[in-house]
Amino acid sequence: MKTHFHSHRRGFTLIEMLAVITIIVILAGLVIGSMGYVKDKQAREQARVQIALLANGLEQYKVDNGAFPVGANAQVGDSNILYRALYWDTDNDGEAVEADKDQPTYVGELDPKNNKQKWIEGERAGARIVDPWGKEYYFRSGKLDNGSPNPSARNPDFDLWSAGPDGKTSSGGDTDATKDDIKAN
Repeated sequence: MKTHFHSHRRGFTLIEMLAVITIIVILAGLVIGSMGYVKDKQAREQARVQIALLANGLEQYKVDNGAFPVGANAQVGDSNILYRALYWDTDNDGEAVEADKDQPTYVGELDPKNNKQKWIEGERAGARIVDPWGKEYYFRSGKLDNGSPNPSARNPDFDLWSAGPDGKTSSGGDTDATKDDIKAN
């Protein structure tokens, strides 16, 4: 009597393959989603650190000069006032930091030649300070050029903030446009 041995190789069924693919897709979605969350959280923290550096530099500027920089009304381009006051021409004599070695530098990280945080755009006196999303930081002085209080300022010293990930802000107060703004304390 002959016995036949049939070796049946059993493969995956279509349902098993679909179940495995579905699990892989779900796991990939979770990983990709969490990476976006981590990147956003990292950018927010970087903006907070940068704002704290700028605010600290402004406080040091006030100690040396008796007042905070003036002339900004939270418009696009006002980060240039911060750049000039805290790095480029801190003593306001018209000479750049390279030519005037006696002037203090309040925020050394603003040096465009050593731009590790990638927050300087432009060159020389026209440079701007940008947040992690590539938008300018907003700065508004608590005083007007004539020394009187700035009626649009929310703080008596200065207002300093990033428009956040959506790039939208309102200088007039809390609105939907300001819900993700990152502000100096």
